[in-house]
Amino acid sequence: MRYRPFGHGGQAVSALTLSLSQRDLARGPTAGCELIYTALEAGINSYRLENADPVLAEVLGEALRHVDRKLVQVAITLGAGDGRRGTERDFSGDGMTEAMDRALRVSGLGWFDVAMLDQPAEHELPQTALNALKSLRANQRVRLLGVSGDGEVMDAYVSTGAFDVLSTPYHVNSEWKVRNRLRTAREQDMSVFVHGWFPEEFQSAKKAAQVNQPKKSGLFGFGGGRRSHDPLAGAGTFAFLHQTANWPAETICLAYVLTDPGVSSAVISPGSAERLAVVAEVPDRDMPPGLAAQIEMARVAGAKAA
Repeated sequence: MRYRPFGHGGQAVSALTLSLSQRDLARGPTAGCELIYTALEAGINSYRLENADPVLAEVLGEALRHVDRKLVQVAITLGAGDGRRGTERDFSGDGMTEAMDRALRVSGLGWFDVAMLDQPAEHELPQTALNALKSLRANQRVRLLGVSGDGEVMDAYVSTGAFDVLSTPYHVNSEWKVRNRLRTAREQDMSVFVHGWFPEEFQSAKKAAQVNQPKKSGLFGFGGGRRSHDPLAGAGTFAFLHQTANWPAETICLAYVLTDPGVSSAVISPGSAERLAVVAEVPDRDMPPGLAAQIEMARVAGAKAA
């Protein structure tokens, strides 16, 4: 496992962050612990609770009980309810403080390294909530504040300078706005975590071959005028993601986002210890020669077609 700088205290974070939710406990707490043990054996030292569910926090705390707390990074997602169906989002200062205190109490973790706010809308986060989070940080219950989501509202939150960590979708075909968001976050000395690195449109060869394909024009899709010579013609497809020997499309997409030096860690949700063991090997592998160039050609051709 490879590690990258994290925060302002000289800490290091693993290239992969294991995200945990109720689905990881579907076969019971023991299965959840086994998943975490597999991550630890693979060298993963970064963990994220997808919500403030106390059962989830308790399982993570139990699995990390014999690990030096200073050697692992643990984030909790706030504003996403507690994982129960129908639970409302709560970005109030009291609500977030109560959720974090309850998770700390049952987990025995002592503190959270990051309090990650889940996709707050533009006017969904009142000043009183920020004040409550700053108070939690002053009391050493949380060390860093983060924001997670997509869209222009994330750009606004990044620009405030109030957050230490950004978590945002990023993949092989991300547009320039997303890439600029990552660059701006790094300029703000924010640590960047990425998720959504293997979106639905790349998960089959047929779908990948259709990404960035130009739309047919003219009556019934025929005609549309004479085509000009384009040296990138035919390069705007991602079909090659499913045609690389010993490199499944998922691992290529993961390896690609990890080539960005501005990315601190990629968030994974493997669902099983067996799949986690496979994914955990990716950071130590070098992408096949020429593959990064193919990705850039497809991405640039797609941007040109758009």
